Amino acid sequence: RMDNLLSSTYASGETVDAVLSPYDGLSRGIISSLKGVGYYTDALPGPVVTGQDAELESVKSILAGEQTSTVFKDTRELAAQTAKMVDQLLKGETVDVNDTETYENGVKTVPSYLLVPMAVTAANVQSALIDTGYWTEEDVNG
Repeated sequence: RMDNLLSSTYASGETVDAVLSPYDGLSRGIISSLKGVGYYTDALPGPVVTGQDAELESVKSILAGEQTSTVFKDTRELAAQTAKMVDQLLKGETVDVNDTETYENGVKTVPSYLLVPMAVTAANVQSALIDTGYWTEEDVNG
């Protein structure tokens, strides 16, 4: 898809300023397409490219100066909160929620438990992902 966008929308010399991607895997494909048409060179620096999920290959891409950022949602916290909520439900207890207003699905408002996402850039990979044990120094730099 990015190849098609680059050849149709940007064929007459316009440059890409930013690509907001919903997933790190797509971000890496986007970067590959951009490289294929000359971005990430001295003559044509790469645009801002975001992602989501803090996948290891994208963390490496961030540190290499390609991908700009990723949205990190700690899956360990997600799993722990999910297990807690399922346990509460199975025991007939009140299920912990921290948002009773945001998620309107067209039929009703769905009570939810929202975790706090974090924007990860080259400046905070160490504190956000390595120091917390999500990835090891060896994973990221190996």
